Amino acid sequence: MVTKVTATLNKNYMLELVSKGMRIDGRGLKDFRKVSIEFGVAGKADGSAGVKIGSTYVMVGVKAEIGKPFPDTPNEGVLMVNAEFVPLASPSFEPGPPDENAIELARVVDRGIRKSEAIDLKKLCIIPGEKVWILWVDIYVLDHNGNLMDAASLASLAALMNTKIPEVKIEDDQVIKTENRYPLELRDYPLSITIGKLGSALLVDPSLEEEEVLDSKLTIFLSQDDKICAMQKAFPGIFTPEEILMAVDLARDKSRELRKILFDTFEKYNESRKEG
Repeated sequence: MVTKVTATLNKNYMLELVSKGMRIDGRGLKDFRKVSIEFGVAGKADGSAGVKIGSTYVMVGVKAEIGKPFPDTPNEGVLMVNAEFVPLASPSFEPGPPDENAIELARVVDRGIRKSEAIDLKKLCIIPGEKVWILWVDIYVLDHNGNLMDAASLASLAALMNTKIPEVKIEDDQVIKTENRYPLELRDYPLSITIGKLGSALLVDPSLEEEEVLDSKLTIFLSQDDKICAMQKAFPGIFTPEEILMAVDLARDKSRELRKILFDTFEKYNESRKEG
């Protein structure tokens, strides 16, 4: 009962704030929290990145392994996205196998990457029907303060940009890895933007405190040329057709902003590697 009363009081207070164009953490309705990106955070991975949005922190590692293709796609490599909610990240996270929220997070990120065709899976084929590269994209939620989806999508894309795959040679039908590596080629740079609905207001990048009282939430995956790759709705409330159009326009603007941060940070990272 106390929890319900507290939630109602919080929601009423936030509704009052958003009616004035304000939010509980001082942001405007269209503002992201501070976004920071770090590349190469896991030395043993073939690619990795960590992303902070406010105090939400997600780390992603990419591992490239040689394996068999799926029977229905013998000429294509394999993309596998998994997510783990580390118990230390939130009191609501429990040890054990991935729960439905972790599975949903992984599926939405996977869908955004696939539908944008960011990776040409045919270029990951080594021997058709026999050997291909399998890319494991492992998402680790290390601190949860809201909007895990956008942090996970940004960290996944950053980790893929950071990924280098070993060159191979074929000797006597054996695939042998060499010491040389080449960057994973990306054809697109999809990102998700999450819009929360509280009353009649649309909020960009909802914090955990806001997520607890939102009426509804919409995550929109956008390609670099602003095309919608995927959408995912959460919570029982509805978005009107007009609100969906507004949310898409917001998402397009914000995805461009995030992509600029991503590209600028990656350029600085590469420059620092050359200097080092």
